[in-house]
Amino acid sequence: MNKMEALTKTNFSFKAQKDVYHGKVRDVYNINDDLLVMIVTDRISAFDVVLPKGIPYKGQVLNQIAAKFLDDTADIVPNWKIAVPDPMVTIGHKCEPYPVEMIVRAYLTGSSWREYKNGKRSICGVNIPNGMKEHQAFEQPILTPTTKAEQGQHDENISREEIIKQGLVSEEEYVMLEKYSLDLFKRGTEIAAKQDLILVDTKYEFGKKDGKIYLIDEIHTPDSSRYFYKDGYQKRLDNDEPQRQLSKEFVREWLIENNFTGEKDQLLPEMTERRIKEISDRYIELYEKIIGKKFAKSDAINIEDRINKNVSNFLNS
Repeated sequence: MNKMEALTKTNFSFKAQKDVYHGKVRDVYNINDDLLVMIVTDRISAFDVVLPKGIPYKGQVLNQIAAKFLDDTADIVPNWKIAVPDPMVTIGHKCEPYPVEMIVRAYLTGSSWREYKNGKRSICGVNIPNGMKEHQAFEQPILTPTTKAEQGQHDENISREEIIKQGLVSEEEYVMLEKYSLDLFKRGTEIAAKQDLILVDTKYEFGKKDGKIYLIDEIHTPDSSRYFYKDGYQKRLDNDEPQRQLSKEFVREWLIENNFTGEKDQLLPEMTERRIKEISDRYIELYEKIIGKKFAKSDAINIEDRINKNVSNFLNS
């Protein structure tokens, strides 16, 4: 059997390409200031740090989940997707992104729980009642936006009032972003329920083109969202047991166990072949559980040649 390849960097030169942005996971090629070619690599990041080795099939998993959910929510808000010419690539409208990420939380989990445990009772201007347990549901989903940080920086929590006061987004448009975010989350919750999952929290990014708001980037993937298994949720909550999760949290937990939380001078634990395969298998399991279909592995040999050919064929057509 051939060793699985992982795509960790790209350096394409597409027709009418103007520039390229290399993010933590995605490489985004600007085609004539009109289209974006987004390549979801197999890089993996946690605590805002890109880990040293890639995870085979991770890019395909994320790209295909996002593509499906963009299609499943296009009636709520227009989105940037035009085509998926390759399992790891989405091509769509180039929009001017809003400088905030809209994070919707339905449960007290992850970073919100860590802050709550340390005594905070307000996140992004939203008051959280006393006496809540980890993984407990809020009465209704809350919005906790963050500013979009430059590469290598941490995103910062920000309140609705601050966003409007600083002029990051106009009040009129911010009200639209809130509505879209909550409507998308409601749809995502309904879709997850059909798979016996709970959509716990997620982030949405929006942009603007020709005066119109678009949903951009990924949506409802295990990198941008957290899912719990519905089965056994209440029992685990009642017994103060950890929830069974479908998210990237298992990677963060492994790093925390090995004393890595992204702080300066901390050493990353070794990523053995076995650990890489384990993470790859978990991502495939995530796909199959979230989508409800068997994952069809794409050819993982000469990935760059395949992407170059598929994207070029689309752009030339």
